[in-house]
Formats: sequence, C-alpha cells, structure tokens
Amino acid sequence: MSSSVGIVTAQRATFDTPLTFKSGAVLPRYELMYETYGTLNADKSNAILICHALSGHHHVAGYYADDTKNIGWWDNMVGPGKPIDTLKFFVIGLNNLGGCHGSTGPSSIDPATGKPYGSSFPVITVEDWVNAQARLADQLGIQRFAAIVGGSLGGMQAMQWALAYPDRVAHVLAIATAPHLTAQNIAFNDVARSAILTDPEFHGGDFYQHGVVPTRGLRLARMLGHITYLSDDAMADKFGRELRHGKLNFSYDIEFQIESYLRYQGDKFAAYFDANTYLLMTKALDYFDPARELDGDLNRAFAAAKAKFLVVSFTTDWRFSPARSHEIVHALLHNRRDVSYAEVTSDHGHDSFLMEDAQYIAVMRNYLNNVFEEVSA
Repeated sequence: MSSSVGIVTAQRATFDTPLTFKSGAVLPRYELMYETYGTLNADKSNAILICHALSGHHHVAGYYADDTKNIGWWDNMVGPGKPIDTLKFFVIGLNNLGGCHGSTGPSSIDPATGKPYGSSFPVITVEDWVNAQARLADQLGIQRFAAIVGGSLGGMQAMQWALAYPDRVAHVLAIATAPHLTAQNIAFNDVARSAILTDPEFHGGDFYQHGVVPTRGLRLARMLGHITYLSDDAMADKFGRELRHGKLNFSYDIEFQIESYLRYQGDKFAAYFDANTYLLMTKALDYFDPARELDGDLNRAFAAAKAKFLVVSFTTDWRFSPARSHEIVHALLHNRRDVSYAEVTSDHGHDSFLMEDAQYIAVMRNYLNNVFEEVSA
C-alpha cells in the first residue's frame, strides 16, 4: 500500500575541492543540501537520483518533524509502494548549486568577503550541476545509478548525466523536457529576468546588503512562468472568466479569479525564493543544448549515451511539447539506443509531471519495476 516515507532530515555535504564551471569561473569550496529515502543495498546498485526543476529543491518526499505540513514536492511519486518505491530503491534528492534552499548559492556567504555572493556568484549550467552531483555520488560511494529521473529542467540534467557520465547511469527517465529551449521559451525567460533586473530593489544582484528584496520583479517573473506551466484548458476549467465579486468594478484592481490566483502564486513565491537563483536557473535552461558544439546535430550528441531511456511527454504541455520529446526519441533511435516513449493525455499542461495522473503513474511504475528487476538479477 502506498504511503509516505514519513519524517525526513536534510543533510549537508561539503566539498573542499574547487569546482571549475563551464564559464571558467571557479568555486573553491561549496556545500550541497540533500535528502535520502530508502536503503542503499550492499553493492550500492539501487540508487536513484532525482533532479529538480527550476524552483525545486532537495525536499522531494516525506515531511519534517517540526513542520508536518511541509511535504516533499514529489511525494505522490516517491515513497513506499509508489512508482519510485523506497522499499526497493535508495532515492536521493538534492538542491543544486546556485539554489536557495541550503546549497551554496548567491545568498550564501562568500568566505573571501564575509558577505553574500550576490552578483559575484558564477552563471551556472546544467553541465556544472551534473559535475557537482557526480561528486556527491562519489562521496556517497555510488559509482553507478540504477536511474536518474527528472522533469522539465530536471530532465535536462538526467539527459546530461547520460552524455557526460555514460558508464555511471543505467536508466534515464526524462519527463516533460526538451533537448534545448525554443526561441519562444528563451523569450519567456528573458521577460521574467527583465522583471527582476529592472526592479529598483534588485541593486545589481546585491540587494542582500541593502536589506531589501526585489519582490515586485520576482512575483512578476513567477506570474509569467506560471501562465506557461498551465494549459488553456486547465485555466478554463479551474477559473474560466469567473469574477471574484460577481460583477465588473471598472477598475484595475483584481477582478477575475485567474488574476487573484496568479498574484497569490507570485506573492507566495517571492516570499521564499531568491531572485538571483531564479536568474541562474533560467539561464541554465537557456544554455542547455548538447548539440550546440556539434553543429546542431542531436544524433551526434546522443551517440555518447549508453543508458536505457524512458521519455514522457504530456498532450497539453505547450512549453515542452510532445514534439520536443520526439526529437530526443528519434536521436536515441538513430543511435540504436533502448528507448521507451509515453505520451500521456493530460489537461494540466507542463505541470502535468507533478500531478497524480493514473496513466502517468502507471507508466512510471511499470518502467521502474523493470529497473528493479535488473538491479535484483
């Protein structure tokens, strides 16, 4: 029977070996926050790494003893009897470098200055994240993952693992993702960043020292992003053109329910997320393109992969449409790689990968049951 992993505790890993970023910047020392669920088997072959999306973090499943309402962002997917079954697998969730949930990022104190990194924190890429994740795996004694799983930006990380460390991952589950962003997606990210960069309280990224937060910019960025995560049908079903007070007020105040929802989401996000982290995460999205240095040839890019793949898309996800998943599948097939593909019918748009849809859950469960059979053989 499906249940929660229960009370969980975040852990901190410290790395004193400098990490060189793709940009050439060097981080002399850094920390990663992570959580683990389940038990690592004797030969350490049952580990699964969960890579988070733009606003995600290490708290994937379960809840904290001092805050039982703080439930992991993928608790419907990870736990005993769930598709990513913690009775079978040792599951790791982490907060990426540049994050704002405990891992070293712009809001962390730079030991060289005694002040927050702020604008001096290096622009980071998916490749940099995966290299840092590999060091965490080394520290945990995991040489090869049974699977690496991620949705959206997390799916990009999962794919990068297969390309950068082909012998260290057996399976990749790439969900609601793409081999690179379209021009339209880059444009959305640029508008979101502009909202933050032009906020008077941003102070060039060093707002911490001024005791302020660029709340207006961050909430606008989140509102724009949230629009792209939902489908038109999902918005229509949930809000339609419903008015908050049943009549027009002929003003610029909040009148429609959708306006109220977006502003609530924006305010909530701005209260806990870091503006610099948002900039870094969206840039990492923009930069990811494994075929860039191969004349745009995705087939050549995926030639390095050895893992087996499950690629999942959702019918109403217009930000990372099924057509983008098809590109990944075709490149893998071109290289005669083992790939399964599922296109799930869903009304939830890009956010579908976070939902508990029966078809989606079944696809994940069946695939991971096969992964466990391999581990147990």
